[in-house]
Amino acid sequence: MEATFATIVAAAAPLIYATMGETITEKAGVINLSLDGSILLSAMTGFATTYVTGSVMLGFVAAMVVSMVIAALIAFASIELKLNQIAVGFVLTLFAAELSSFLGKSYVGVRGTHVPHLEIPWLSEIPFFGKVLFDHNLSVYGSFVALIVAYLFIFRTKRGLELQGIGERPDAAFARGIPVNKLRYVYTIVGGALVGLAGAAFSLDVKFGWRENLTLNFGWIALAIVIFGGWHPVRAAFGCYLFGALQVVALKLQPVPALQSFSQILPILPFVLMIFTMVIVYLDGFRRFGERHPRWRRLFASDPPAGIGRVFERE
Repeated sequence: MEATFATIVAAAAPLIYATMGETITEKAGVINLSLDGSILLSAMTGFATTYVTGSVMLGFVAAMVVSMVIAALIAFASIELKLNQIAVGFVLTLFAAELSSFLGKSYVGVRGTHVPHLEIPWLSEIPFFGKVLFDHNLSVYGSFVALIVAYLFIFRTKRGLELQGIGERPDAAFARGIPVNKLRYVYTIVGGALVGLAGAAFSLDVKFGWRENLTLNFGWIALAIVIFGGWHPVRAAFGCYLFGALQVVALKLQPVPALQSFSQILPILPFVLMIFTMVIVYLDGFRRFGERHPRWRRLFASDPPAGIGRVFERE
């Protein structure tokens, strides 16, 4: 049982990075729809850099830089050129996916270095939780840090309130002296860096190695989890761990002939849950229930930032 939960935690780590990055980006009012391609290109770049240099750290840095460049392109196209963010993101995800296949051909099937295991002394000896939470590697521990920092920054700091302001009411934020477009650049690029970490975490840990379409569809799954999580880091993390659990269950069911078809359905459940959540939260009955019980509404509501996808033109 401990090993199963530990596997779920490790499998969810890349999605934690991706969903935290996209949550921050969308909280700022920008949609980075290039996630699927960004994760693929980052995974290839991280593995190739580690293979050439022998340094896992450089692999993660290179993956982050690549994803930050793609995120910066989305911010530039949206803020300066005033192009449709969804269209730009979709084009970039196709471009990045094809580029990863082209540049990654020579690294298919080669053996490289992976993230070393790092058991935390004392903490790993805690019954049950020790093996589940403190017997992993730095990539997994980093996902814990990303989750905690994202939550505290967004909801417990002044800068986090500014971030919510430029995504919810950019006009009001600008009137209070907040540089909306500059901060949108910053948070889109920060989100891109976290997406790059997700790509490297896949190719250097969870799906060690590189092959074409290694992480295909994980970007779309991350986008679905952000919506399912209601643009809240903790709820998004719950979605990541739920998806990790579905993956583990699917793997365990594959050897059972009668359940092989069912095991193939489990990985697409996040999309079903996203649609189900969106339908429920927009029902009139749920809205009336939320008005009567605001605490329950905060727990289950899935309202996007009001200014998401909108160009701000007063700067």
